[in-house]
Amino acid sequence: MLGLLSTYDQGGRVMLPRGVYGPQGDTLLLREALERETVGTGTEVLDVGTGSGVLALAAARRGARVTAVDRTRRAVLTTRLNAALAGLRVEAVRGDLLAPAVNRRFHLILSNPPYVPAPDAALPPRGPARAWDAGHDGRLIVDRLCDGAAALLRPGGALLLVHSTLCGVPATLERLERAGLPAAVTDRRSVAFGPVLASRRQWLLDRGLIAAGDDKEELVIIRAERPE
Repeated sequence: MLGLLSTYDQGGRVMLPRGVYGPQGDTLLLREALERETVGTGTEVLDVGTGSGVLALAAARRGARVTAVDRTRRAVLTTRLNAALAGLRVEAVRGDLLAPAVNRRFHLILSNPPYVPAPDAALPPRGPARAWDAGHDGRLIVDRLCDGAAALLRPGGALLLVHSTLCGVPATLERLERAGLPAAVTDRRSVAFGPVLASRRQWLLDRGLIAAGDDKEELVIIRAERPE
């Protein structure tokens, strides 16, 4: 069932069907980072894990040529619908992470991937948890993005990646460096645990991912750039 949700997109509101990840604090943080990038007519942007398409729309509104990828059919259709309603051109395609963009090169790659540590070691095969659960350490998707982004970036192009400190910021920085993408944390923001993390408090505590009494996680933006 379709419903309307106020979003962080400058266009106002977008359609958000049941089961499609809605804009949250990590979306806002990544959008703020996007606003600092040089984006305009001719800029090629790839939005990986687009969800409702809010970040893709933000880039398209600045004149970029945007490709938005998601592994769920519903998210792809939602992004296409929201782009049409906003009068923007976004190429929304279904596929596995970077696979639909192989052999293409971009000035900017954006991603708000699943990154939440989960009791299940595998990715969820279906359901809303596909938008956030990413294995015991939360890195099943993040690691693949780190390993594959360099091949899709133009020289001087950048990757903007958002995730929680619960899944390991140093590991991401090191992995990007090994892939030839020097990286740094550009933004940090503490947010209260949402329902998912609150429900896993004891599990997170047992794994040493949080301390007793913790009720917040820190979100970070990591910016990695392919050398000229």
